[in-house]
Amino acid sequence: MKKRIFLLILPFLCLCSSIEAQKFGYIDTEYVTSKLPEYQSAQAEIEKLTTKWIKEVSTKNDELAKLEKAYRAEEVLLTEEMKVQRLKVIADKEKEAKELQNRIFGFDGELIKKKQDIMKPVLDEVAKAVEKVARLKKLDFLFDKSSDGLAMLYTNPIHDYTDYVMEELGISTEQLKEKQEQEAKQQGEENKESDNTTKSKSTRKGVTSNFKKE
Repeated sequence: MKKRIFLLILPFLCLCSSIEAQKFGYIDTEYVTSKLPEYQSAQAEIEKLTTKWIKEVSTKNDELAKLEKAYRAEEVLLTEEMKVQRLKVIADKEKEAKELQNRIFGFDGELIKKKQDIMKPVLDEVAKAVEKVARLKKLDFLFDKSSDGLAMLYTNPIHDYTDYVMEELGISTEQLKEKQEQEAKQQGEENKESDNTTKSKSTRKGVTSNFKKE
């Protein structure tokens, strides 16, 4: 009976032992960054740029609104030719306003790029500090408490089982490396051929030019 009970609780004891062997931790990056003067300065710079760009877009939209209002007020007095011209000016101004808005606030716009550039040095420092603390405290996993879903900030590489999963799926890491090397080699050859073609065209052009001069 005692032996049976021991066998039943053995897997649980092994699981507890395994969990205990791995050290977990978490930090609140939102709180950390809020105390960083560099982060606050970066935020202030981003807000200043955002305000400036919002004003630029708003000015373009105001100009468009004035043109549309003027057209509606004078429409009955305009000839068909004048209407076409005025509508073209309005359409061009509308296109200009939309392009400006997309260029600044679009998915891959200047605002996002500027945010990344300004924040990168600060976030790099935080990342270095996170890794240093994780190594000093001998942590296997370090999570971010302030992130949705507890984002993983640090993991001990010994717990990376990616290659094992790939192997289980029949994907050889060596094959992947060979394929990547072949693709890189092929891309290099294509670039070389393209450069040679360009040089060849340039040479032919020079010969033709000299022939014409003669």
